[in-house]
Amino acid sequence: MATVFLGLGSNMGDRVRYLCEARNAIRQEVGEIVAGSSVLENEAVGFTGNTFCNQVIKVETTLPPENLLQKTQEIEQKMGRTEKTTLAQGTPIYSNRIIDIDILLYDDLQIDTETLTIPHPRMPEREFVMKLLNEIER
Repeated sequence: MATVFLGLGSNMGDRVRYLCEARNAIRQEVGEIVAGSSVLENEAVGFTGNTFCNQVIKVETTLPPENLLQKTQEIEQKMGRTEKTTLAQGTPIYSNRIIDIDILLYDDLQIDTETLTIPHPRMPEREFVMKLLNEIER
Protein backbone atom coordinates (compact mmCIF):
# COMPACT_ATOMS: atom_id res chain seq x y z
CA MET A 1 0.00 0.00 0.00
CA ALA A 2 1.36 3.40 -1.01
CA THR A 3 0.57 6.79 0.50
CA VAL A 4 -0.01 9.51 -2.07
CA PHE A 5 -0.93 13.17 -1.84
CA LEU A 6 -3.12 14.55 -4.59
CA GLY A 7 -3.83 18.19 -5.32
CA LEU A 8 -7.35 18.94 -6.54
CA GLY A 9 -8.36 22.17 -8.23
CA SER A 10 -11.36 23.60 -10.05
CA ASN A 11 -12.01 27.05 -11.48
CA MET A 12 -15.14 26.53 -13.58
CA GLY A 13 -18.79 26.18 -12.65
CA ASP A 14 -19.68 24.76 -9.22
CA ARG A 15 -16.08 24.40 -8.09
CA VAL A 16 -16.77 22.89 -4.66
CA ARG A 17 -19.14 20.31 -6.16
CA TYR A 18 -16.47 19.31 -8.70
CA LEU A 19 -13.96 18.80 -5.88
CA CYS A 20 -16.52 16.57 -4.13
CA GLU A 21 -17.16 14.59 -7.33
CA ALA A 22 -13.42 14.12 -7.81
CA ARG A 23 -13.01 12.86 -4.24
CA ASN A 24 -15.87 10.38 -4.75
CA ALA A 25 -14.30 9.09 -7.99
CA ILE A 26 -10.91 8.81 -6.29
CA ARG A 27 -12.48 6.77 -3.46
CA GLN A 28 -14.03 4.41 -6.00
CA GLU A 29 -11.16 4.09 -8.45
CA VAL A 30 -7.91 4.93 -6.65
CA GLY A 31 -8.10 4.14 -2.94
CA GLU A 32 -9.13 5.23 0.52
CA ILE A 33 -8.93 8.93 1.34
CA VAL A 34 -7.41 9.03 4.82
CA ALA A 35 -7.12 12.81 5.20
CA GLY A 36 -8.22 15.96 3.45
CA SER A 37 -7.36 19.61 3.81
CA SER A 38 -9.80 22.46 3.90
CA VAL A 39 -10.79 24.03 0.58
CA LEU A 40 -8.84 27.17 -0.23
CA GLU A 41 -9.87 29.77 -2.77
CA ASN A 42 -7.07 31.44 -4.69
CA GLU A 43 -6.25 33.25 -7.90
CA ALA A 44 -5.08 31.33 -10.96
CA VAL A 45 -1.30 30.84 -11.07
CA GLY A 46 0.58 31.07 -14.35
CA PHE A 47 -2.32 32.42 -16.41
CA THR A 48 -5.23 34.85 -16.29
CA GLY A 49 -8.24 32.77 -15.36
CA ASN A 50 -11.12 32.25 -12.97
CA THR A 51 -10.53 31.91 -9.23
CA PHE A 52 -9.72 28.35 -8.12
CA CYS A 53 -10.93 26.23 -5.25
CA ASN A 54 -8.12 23.88 -4.21
CA GLN A 55 -7.74 20.98 -1.81
CA VAL A 56 -5.08 18.39 -0.97
CA ILE A 57 -6.02 14.82 -0.06
CA LYS A 58 -4.00 11.93 1.34
CA VAL A 59 -4.84 8.59 -0.27
CA GLU A 60 -3.82 4.98 0.40
CA THR A 61 -3.58 3.11 -2.92
CA THR A 62 -2.30 -0.09 -4.47
CA LEU A 63 -1.86 1.57 -7.88
CA PRO A 64 1.71 2.03 -9.08
CA PRO A 65 2.63 5.62 -10.09
CA GLU A 66 1.99 5.35 -13.86
CA ASN A 67 -1.36 3.61 -13.28
CA LEU A 68 -2.28 6.30 -10.74
CA LEU A 69 -1.53 8.99 -13.33
CA GLN A 70 -3.65 7.18 -15.92
CA LYS A 71 -6.54 6.78 -13.46
CA THR A 72 -6.49 10.44 -12.36
CA GLN A 73 -6.47 11.56 -15.99
CA GLU A 74 -9.42 9.26 -16.72
CA ILE A 75 -11.33 10.82 -13.80
CA GLU A 76 -10.58 14.30 -15.16
CA GLN A 77 -11.86 13.29 -18.60
CA LYS A 78 -15.03 11.65 -17.22
CA MET A 79 -15.76 14.85 -15.32
CA GLY A 80 -15.49 16.88 -18.53
CA ARG A 81 -11.93 18.15 -18.66
CA THR A 82 -11.02 18.37 -22.31
CA GLU A 83 -7.71 20.27 -22.35
CA LYS A 84 -4.54 19.28 -20.55
CA THR A 85 -1.71 21.66 -19.80
CA THR A 86 0.60 21.86 -22.79
CA LEU A 87 4.17 23.03 -23.14
CA ALA A 88 5.39 25.78 -25.46
CA GLN A 89 9.18 25.88 -25.59
CA GLY A 90 9.32 24.21 -22.17
CA THR A 91 6.85 26.64 -20.56
CA PRO A 92 3.47 25.30 -19.34
CA ILE A 93 0.39 26.81 -20.99
CA TYR A 94 -2.56 26.68 -18.58
CA SER A 95 -6.30 27.12 -19.09
CA ASN A 96 -9.48 27.16 -17.02
CA ARG A 97 -10.58 23.68 -15.98
CA ILE A 98 -13.48 21.85 -14.40
CA ILE A 99 -11.07 19.65 -12.47
CA ASP A 100 -7.35 19.23 -12.14
CA ILE A 101 -5.83 16.31 -10.23
CA ASP A 102 -2.09 16.50 -9.61
CA ILE A 103 0.05 13.80 -8.04
CA LEU A 104 2.08 15.77 -5.51
CA LEU A 105 3.87 12.99 -3.63
CA TYR A 106 3.97 9.20 -3.85
CA ASP A 107 5.58 7.70 -0.72
CA ASP A 108 9.18 8.90 -0.87
CA LEU A 109 9.62 8.10 -4.56
CA GLN A 110 11.43 10.41 -6.95
CA ILE A 111 10.36 9.89 -10.55
CA ASP A 112 11.31 11.95 -13.58
CA THR A 113 10.05 10.50 -16.84
CA GLU A 114 8.57 12.05 -19.97
CA THR A 115 5.04 11.59 -18.60
CA LEU A 116 5.42 11.82 -14.81
CA THR A 117 7.49 13.81 -12.31
CA ILE A 118 7.19 13.10 -8.59
CA PRO A 119 7.42 15.09 -6.38
CA HIS A 120 5.34 17.51 -8.43
CA PRO A 121 7.91 19.93 -9.91
CA ARG A 122 5.97 23.16 -9.26
CA MET A 123 4.67 22.20 -5.81
CA PRO A 124 7.23 24.31 -3.84
CA GLU A 125 6.40 27.39 -5.95
CA ARG A 126 2.70 27.20 -5.11
CA GLU A 127 2.15 28.57 -1.64
CA PHE A 128 -1.46 27.36 -1.55
CA VAL A 129 -0.38 23.75 -2.24
CA MET A 130 2.26 23.83 0.49
CA LYS A 131 -0.21 25.38 2.94
CA LEU A 132 -2.84 22.70 2.26
CA LEU A 133 -0.26 19.90 2.34
CA ASN A 134 1.10 21.13 5.68
CA GLU A 135 -2.45 21.36 7.01
CA ILE A 136 -2.94 17.60 6.76
CA GLU A 137 0.67 16.56 7.50
CA ARG A 138 1.40 18.51 10.68
